[in-house]
Amino acid sequence: MNVSIIIVNWNTCEILSDCLVSVYKQTESVEFDVIVIDNHSTDGSVEMIKNKFPQVRLIENPANRGFAVANNQGMAIAKGRYVLLLNSDTIVLDNAITKTVRFADAHPEAVVVGCRVLNPDRTLQPTCFMFPSIINLLFSSSYLYKLFPRSRIFGRERMTWWDRSDVREVDVVTGCVMLVRRTAVEQVGIMDERFFMYGEETDWCYRFRQAGWKVMFTPTAEIIHLGDASSRQVKPEMTLQLRGSILLFFKKHMSELTYGLACLIICLFFLCRVPYWLGRALLSKTATRRHLRTAKTYVIGAFKALLGWRGLCLER
Repeated sequence: MNVSIIIVNWNTCEILSDCLVSVYKQTESVEFDVIVIDNHSTDGSVEMIKNKFPQVRLIENPANRGFAVANNQGMAIAKGRYVLLLNSDTIVLDNAITKTVRFADAHPEAVVVGCRVLNPDRTLQPTCFMFPSIINLLFSSSYLYKLFPRSRIFGRERMTWWDRSDVREVDVVTGCVMLVRRTAVEQVGIMDERFFMYGEETDWCYRFRQAGWKVMFTPTAEIIHLGDASSRQVKPEMTLQLRGSILLFFKKHMSELTYGLACLIICLFFLCRVPYWLGRALLSKTATRRHLRTAKTYVIGAFKALLGWRGLCLER
């Protein structure tokens, strides 16, 4: 078996169906199997898989166990030389999986390989980014990379200045499409399950790099990524989860001083946005409750960061 394709699903039935159709239609010349881990969907996803894709190996979780846990479940039964972590809200284009496997075979030093990711309108989605650091956290929290996307300073963490048109070694490839060498997983270990969602691929790539492996990007393969199909269903909670996962990375891999500075920056990140959302709530005629909910989420995030983020994802 060349590659085991692992897809985690939570309430994305129609999108998942499109993803699976593209996998089977657009994957040639490599032997593969597909494993779907369903995190207790209530939208008919499980029934759809059983009816339309009986060849898929399906794991049904009794609760939403998160992205890292579910992928680890898939890796436990995977048979391939590689495992490909693929989001349910992706569409595989032009034999992309085969091209990525061939690239990995040609680069035995690469443990993780990512490819070009496109938005639905075929514009570039800037995947691949640098490891978290205090300077990167400052620039990303300021959102200046959105105003100056070509800046190598403000856009350094997300590498917004790079058009993803060449092969290069990177720190992290995004978990929406991530080909991983099985022998390296056996050496370094599976995903850290303290990361419920977000940050798990960053931690994993960091551990691979620490063990001497390379993380690489190839532009030869492309997929479409719709983006946040599951997380937008609980957007305020995912806002907290994202920042909490960043802090978990700092707590796990950095000094206590660096972790404290990161908590302070994220506290300020949330606090600075509270007046904006309160103002929008006062001026809005149709979305007052939604804007107030966002403001409340940011207040909660500020207090959590100030207190070291106890109780969300640092201790589980």
